Amino acid sequence: MFEISINDKSYKVDTDSKDGLTGKIDNSDYQMDLVKDDYGYHLLLDNKSYRLEAIEADYQTKEFTIKVNGNPYQLKAADKFDLLLKELGMEATANKAQNELKAPMPGLVLKLKVEVGQAIEAGDPLVVLEAMKMENILKAMASGTVKSINVKEGVAVEKNQILIEFEAD
Repeated sequence: MFEISINDKSYKVDTDSKDGLTGKIDNSDYQMDLVKDDYGYHLLLDNKSYRLEAIEADYQTKEFTIKVNGNPYQLKAADKFDLLLKELGMEATANKAQNELKAPMPGLVLKLKVEVGQAIEAGDPLVVLEAMKMENILKAMASGTVKSINVKEGVAVEKNQILIEFEAD
């Protein structure tokens, strides 16, 4: 089970299959086909066709900007662990001090948005990482000060590689 918020409206999703192509959305059955093509994705959901395009992705906060048939939408995902923390009232403790920023996926560092010694706040953009033909903005999860930057613009990075180190406030 997980939850998706689209433009601030939330939907509970429970998949029946490992591929997620069948299940329930807010207790209503769904069945879909999803195909990746050169322009993004083509989705067939309950016999209706949609053209999907990923515009921006922040995998750390699980926030995405997508276009559906040319119309932009803000999407936020919450997996079963996020939902459990929320239910237990522990979501604030999940946002504890951040000591380092790791690459969530392999990619190319397009732009560094901070410099050593700079004070940052939660949500501040740190790095623009290109992966899978998308620009992903990696943001600070907590406030602190940039201690060191371990990459340069134009350099390829691997998943879990440490990009930036921080000192907590």
